[in-house]
Amino acid sequence: MEGIEGNSSRYSLKPSRICNEDVLICVDVDPQCLVEMKGATGPNGRPLTRLDSIKQAIVLFVNAKLTINPEHRFAFATLSNTLVSWVRKEFSSEIESTLAAMRVLSASSSSSTTAGQPDLTHLFRLAAHEAKKSRLQGRILRVILFYCRSSERPKHQWPVNQKLFTLDVMYLHDKPGPDNCPQEVYDTLVEALEHVSEYEGYILESGQGLARVLFRHVLILLSHPQQRCIQEYVDIPKSIAKKPPQVEPMATEDSAPISSQYTMSWE
Repeated sequence: MEGIEGNSSRYSLKPSRICNEDVLICVDVDPQCLVEMKGATGPNGRPLTRLDSIKQAIVLFVNAKLTINPEHRFAFATLSNTLVSWVRKEFSSEIESTLAAMRVLSASSSSSTTAGQPDLTHLFRLAAHEAKKSRLQGRILRVILFYCRSSERPKHQWPVNQKLFTLDVMYLHDKPGPDNCPQEVYDTLVEALEHVSEYEGYILESGQGLARVLFRHVLILLSHPQQRCIQEYVDIPKSIAKKPPQVEPMATEDSAPISSQYTMSWE
């Protein structure tokens, strides 16, 4: 707000630069990523797995982001057992680089249950290193983690005051049961997101096994971290079935649904 002169006043909003993004996409390739999705089949009639659907969602995401801004760049890594490995280390704006990364992305042969608790510390170290390089180029770094384990809570060790990048999480899980604790895993992922994120990070989840839900959630992640509202206020996209009925214009003010942050869906 600038000063008032006479009877006139002028509001001034400081201009801020919206940076191009470097997006590091990390896919959990634990064998739980091979769980089949519901009602989704590939070109050969084979049921699609979580990993198949994640690959499709990533290609959709990258294409859409590059349509919005062709200067965004992408790199790819995997989380297997407790290790993080590069798939494509160099950040690129070429869609062919994404397609090549998706072609070589495959599930791990051994389960995390025999290798200990998944550790995100290495992922955060890689992200912090890349974030420093991005900042030197006037860019910001974001990590998108696709996590697929229903019984293994990830851990990390990270300074609370070191927030160099933004973390988003897409969590695909089974329904709760004797061998699964998806709510505990989800809560742990929320804690990690809040601990490391520079800007507002989003966590989205689905235990329904529906590819369309995954795609819908991934489209929410198109939002730029510097332009986001807090997740509590995100209520898009709206389901057609849940849209409020058409009423007179004066009666629509109280009809907007209220979203809830960090709520799991078990149906």
